[in-house]
Amino acid sequence: MKCEHCTRKECSKKTKTDDQENLSADAPSSAQENGEKCDTSKHKVLVVSVCPQSLPYFAAKFNLSVTEASRRLCGFLKSLGVHYVFDTTIATDFSILESQKEFVRRYRQHSEEERTLPMLTSACPGWVRYAERVLGRPITAHLCTAKSPQQIMGSLVKDYFARQQNLSPEKIFHIIVAPCYDKKLEALQEGALPALHGSRGTDCVLTSGEIAQIMEQGDLSVKDATIDTLFGDLKEDKVTRHDGASSDGHLAHIFRHAAKELFNEDVEEVTYRALRNKDFQEVTLEKNGEVVLRFAAAYGFRNIQNMILKLKKGKFPYHFVEVLACAGGCLNGRGQAQTPEGQADKALLRQMEGIYADIPVRRPGSSAHMQELYQEWLGGINSPKAQEVLHTTYQSQEHRAHSLDIKW
Repeated sequence: MKCEHCTRKECSKKTKTDDQENLSADAPSSAQENGEKCDTSKHKVLVVSVCPQSLPYFAAKFNLSVTEASRRLCGFLKSLGVHYVFDTTIATDFSILESQKEFVRRYRQHSEEERTLPMLTSACPGWVRYAERVLGRPITAHLCTAKSPQQIMGSLVKDYFARQQNLSPEKIFHIIVAPCYDKKLEALQEGALPALHGSRGTDCVLTSGEIAQIMEQGDLSVKDATIDTLFGDLKEDKVTRHDGASSDGHLAHIFRHAAKELFNEDVEEVTYRALRNKDFQEVTLEKNGEVVLRFAAAYGFRNIQNMILKLKKGKFPYHFVEVLACAGGCLNGRGQAQTPEGQADKALLRQMEGIYADIPVRRPGSSAHMQELYQEWLGGINSPKAQEVLHTTYQSQEHRAHSLDIKW
């Protein structure tokens, strides 16, 4: 995090020769004494992006409001030498908007000959890896091709933001703070991206729990700092989230969009109905006494296994499923809200759920900068670059399961 070419305190480097082992990091370097400016070509620019499901954990753990927690976390990271701290909510905007369009297209194309439904979400890396490695093509064909918020955030930072700062992607080291260990695997599997000149979108993932440990072990004087944005000198005045009880809210937003786009129905309140358990719920839209949209949320592997079994038997009457590997959703990721014994801290989780529910909800695309990003960064909503940057393909093993036989 430090270099000898910078005059800023956080970039001053301690010279470790035998007779200078105890030299203070605050001692001026030769570059400082000569009044030289920070030369970013000599070191990495450190960028941290924080998932919205991580903030309730810090708020609950340190007894803060979610806004206070975001500012304390930002201040702490910058005290370590991080240059920019971003919120990944804007990346989730892109993921949801692209998923909405894809669902409407699949719904219209679906037929007995071309079975494009159900569409299964692709934001959870644990679920996607399981689908690719174990279930194979019969299931991966139903995965939404929109990239996860983490993958999109990597492109935003290493491509859009890098251009704004006149930096090459390899000059940025990008860290994600997430509630889930599977995000680490996602970063490793992502590989180098052609659009980023061979650079990874995410260089490192730290869980919320790992960051909390660093905070507890640190002995730093931390001043609160407002979260940065990708747009110059603007600052994030408040924390927002998408409309999910414990996740990024793909189901609720896609349901509203599909109801309006396909059936000209305005849905304000999305009503969930628990079926097998609280982690398997459904949402339906009726028109003229007929169910025209049937969505489901399947959290945790026991519900995923049941979903797969019904898919194979052709007894799964859903058009869309929000699938998450963690029971309880993203808030209950194993990278946070865990006891020292590795069990879920249920009391802390309940507190986090209350905090998360109180965060203001934003509609995807409501940001004034979204259209600007689509045009300036991607060259248009349906441009070839938008397809390359915002969508992915899946690597599947040979068929390990029988082909789907779903009757709609």
